[in-house]
Amino acid sequence: MEYLLDYGSFLAKAITLLLFIGFVVAMIANSRKQESQDKGKLELSRLNDRYRDFAEQMEEVRLEGNKNGLKALHKQRKAKKKEKKSDKPALWVLDFHGDIQAKPVARLREEISAILTIAKPEDEVLVKLESGGGVVHGYGLAASQLDRLRQANVKLTVAVDKVAASGGYMMACVADRILCAPFAVIGSIGVVAQIPNFNRLLKKHDVDLELHTAGEYKRTLTLFGENTDEGREKFKRDLQEAHALFKQFVGRHRPQLALEEVATGEIWFGEQALEKGLVDELGTSDAYIQGQLQERQVYEVKFTPKKSLSEKLGKAAESAGSGATDALLERLQSEKFPG
Repeated sequence: MEYLLDYGSFLAKAITLLLFIGFVVAMIANSRKQESQDKGKLELSRLNDRYRDFAEQMEEVRLEGNKNGLKALHKQRKAKKKEKKSDKPALWVLDFHGDIQAKPVARLREEISAILTIAKPEDEVLVKLESGGGVVHGYGLAASQLDRLRQANVKLTVAVDKVAASGGYMMACVADRILCAPFAVIGSIGVVAQIPNFNRLLKKHDVDLELHTAGEYKRTLTLFGENTDEGREKFKRDLQEAHALFKQFVGRHRPQLALEEVATGEIWFGEQALEKGLVDELGTSDAYIQGQLQERQVYEVKFTPKKSLSEKLGKAAESAGSGATDALLERLQSEKFPG
């Protein structure tokens, strides 16, 4: 009898484990299916309404205690709501906060694709750009996405509140007009690369490394192999070629620039950048948007990619770990230790 009970317990555990594994597999399969069908969510918010709400709140505070004034204000608002909205051209506002890999380009391409399905010739796109640059291929693609707007004859303005350097400036120079704050960092039209080498450390510990390549320059500089003068020279030539392409790209979009003067890898603050022709006007993105509220319907466009199952599980684990840590700290703080 005891044997049967043990067997039944083992069988129940085995079935539970199999069901759990099946559930996880089904979740992964379903998640992949959903990811292929639904890449994310596009969100639009009308900034005219947001700024109008700000103004109404401020007016109510200013007229607090003035019953007649508040009554007149509410009457005025009702009259405005009855008015038909005019068919004003649109200003589409995008945010690009770039990292070294230019990962936000995945969102940017979706946002631009969405805008191009509806944009009219009189519309305008404002990109609030912030980036210190990164990999060439990533920022090259980001600049090409912005160029889609120019190719479609949609006016493009880039506003730089903090920094648009290196790959960030590669994106900015595509615009019809570049605005920047007086102390924003602009420029760095140059290319940089560095790589550590651990070959001497390996030799010191009698570690051999074999590196086999097919192609004379398949590898130039490596992390663990012994680098040669020939490899170093080829690496430098590659950097010079990338820099030449960068200069050509900037010169094509801003032909008024004295390239040999500004393509030195240096950076400048906004006012200096304006003097050199790297930007067209000083100002912040906030001031530009507020200045457009009367003339345009201003919409903020944001695409949020759908999170994968691994990202969701990672976030859940992070939240659970954070919750457990907070609970432990709270318990320790509530303990009374003998003095």
